[in-house]
Amino acid sequence: MGADGPAAVICIRVAVGLVFLSEGIQKFLYPDKLGPGRFDKIGIPAPTFFAYFDGFVEIACGALIVIGLLTRLAAVPLLVDIGLAIVLTKLRELRPGGFQGVQGFWGMAHDARTDFAMLLGLIFLVWAGPGRWSLDAWLTRRARVMRSSAMNP
Repeated sequence: MGADGPAAVICIRVAVGLVFLSEGIQKFLYPDKLGPGRFDKIGIPAPTFFAYFDGFVEIACGALIVIGLLTRLAAVPLLVDIGLAIVLTKLRELRPGGFQGVQGFWGMAHDARTDFAMLLGLIFLVWAGPGRWSLDAWLTRRARVMRSSAMNP
């Protein structure tokens, strides 16, 4: 699981995990604005299914990242999630009309700031791992102890 990184990784892990956890929950709390209604508005087929599927993935994987369990694995579906969010919602803002009257790149950059931060945070977690203050690290340490005690009875 490779969880030897610095303890400070917990800051990135908790920030990224809580954002996804919160966004997933809100898809169920506010279905018209953030769930199926939004998915329908941006043209995603089967909006109810995909909004609630997306919400479930964000809740499950976000929670795993917060506690540092299967961190690298949990980051992969969220990378797909945030990649699709950027492509389906943010890149469209580069078209004429922009975002709230701000045309082109700067309007999109303003609206996508959280998406880009989450993208880079997830890439960091896949690359660096969950850090030593994680369940992944605890399980790795425990497995080493059990293996060494089994080899030296």
